[in-house]
This record gives sequence, C-alpha cells and structure tokens, in this order.
Amino acid sequence: MKKKEIAIVHEQNRIARDIYEMWLTTDLAKEAKPGQFVNVYPKDKSTLLPRPISICEVDKARNRMRIVYRLNGKGTREFSAYRAGDPVSVMGCLGNGYPMDELSKYRNICLMGGGIGIPPMLQLAKELTCEKTLVMGYRNDDLFLNQDLWKYGTLYIATEDGSIGTKGNVLDAVREKAVTMDAICACGPMPMLRAIKQYAGEHHIPAYISLEERMACGVGACLGCVCKTTEVDPHSHVKNARVCTNGPVFLADDVDI
Repeated sequence: MKKKEIAIVHEQNRIARDIYEMWLTTDLAKEAKPGQFVNVYPKDKSTLLPRPISICEVDKARNRMRIVYRLNGKGTREFSAYRAGDPVSVMGCLGNGYPMDELSKYRNICLMGGGIGIPPMLQLAKELTCEKTLVMGYRNDDLFLNQDLWKYGTLYIATEDGSIGTKGNVLDAVREKAVTMDAICACGPMPMLRAIKQYAGEHHIPAYISLEERMACGVGACLGCVCKTTEVDPHSHVKNARVCTNGPVFLADDVDI
C-alpha cells in the first residue's frame, strides 16, 4: 500500500560520474519489492513534479532503502546536495515489481541491466534463490554497483567503448560468454529492451522487462506514461497500459515496444 512520508537521509555518496547513491531511513523499506520505485519530492517549490527513482536495495532490519540516480536536471541536482540527517519527502512503494512467485519456477535466470537500469537488479539478485548470471552494460569504464552485484551471481560486464569486459552491449556479452538461461529479467534503455525482447522470442525464453518512461504523477492519474500493449486492456478496452501502475515490469510478449 503506497503512502507518503518523510524519510531521513542516512548516507549519500557519489559512486560514478553524475551517479549518486542515497540511503534513506524509512518505513517504506519494509514493504519494498524488487522492481518497484519511489517518488522523491524536491523541496524547491518551483520544481513541481516528484522524481521517480527505482529501489536499488533495502535493509529491512534497519528500515533503510538505497536509491541510485543520475544527475539529470534541477530536481536531481537538489537531491545530490542532501546530507546525512536531512529530511526527504517520498511516496512509495510504487508500481508492480518483478513477479517473484513466477520467477521461483526457474532454475537459471539472467539479469540484464543497462545504465541507470542497473540499480534495481541488485535487490532482485539478492532475493532470487536460483542460479543467476548478471550481465551489466555501461558506456565506458566508469562502473558502479558491480562490487555489490558480483556477490549474488556470475557477473559479466559489457562496455560500449570496450574499455572493460565485452565491447558492445549486454547481448554481445551473453553471446561471447555463451550464457544459458531459463528466463530473463531486464531493466535499461528502450533500444536494449527491444533487443532483449527479440532475443527472448528467438530463443523461446520468457523475459520480464522494466520499462523506463517519463512520469508526472507516478500513481496512474495523469496517463503520462502510457505504453502500448499487445492485448486489449479489460478496463480501458484499448491496447494501452500505465507503466507506473500496471508496470513498470511487464512480460515482454505483453507490450508492443
């Protein structure tokens, strides 16, 4: 059940070029599921809309939640200046995350993350109990989170410039390393997700993909994050779904991307 509350910054660090991590002390950590996100509200009243940020990791015992975000405008620049003890207005936990009951049926799952789609892969990797291969894609050698990710499965890196790991994208690494899998979980930019959907279809592998869309409200009211679906929605009677409430995680076969 989503709610809005005041969280407290426990810690904040710059972990890569224009990438920051923030640990928040919040009761929302108890309810968080892999693949969900929170709305973070800037204090500057001229910044009207909250920023949706995916949940990277939770420490339920300490009521702490880790979010990782890229500097991308006025709101996130404000967030990057927060320090330990600062209050932060957040709403969560939002969206439907990865279907953990469904994923429990698979023996070997490949987690693929690209860019700022890498952070939600961490909590998912922690909670999945099957064999896991993690394939993460970066632009260059300015890596982040891989020191955490390698603890939870076999980790491969792809970089666009070839500075570390496989030169190319996550699927280039999958092919180079001959990765086998029963299912795919992915989050990243749309070109990456389109390629993964095609790959999964060719290999008859179910793929659960988390869509990145611009969101205004994050709670399904504004219809600003609608995506096309392959089937007619029983409520709206059109081939549309709201990424913030019906997603952000979808079975790749169910969305037209």
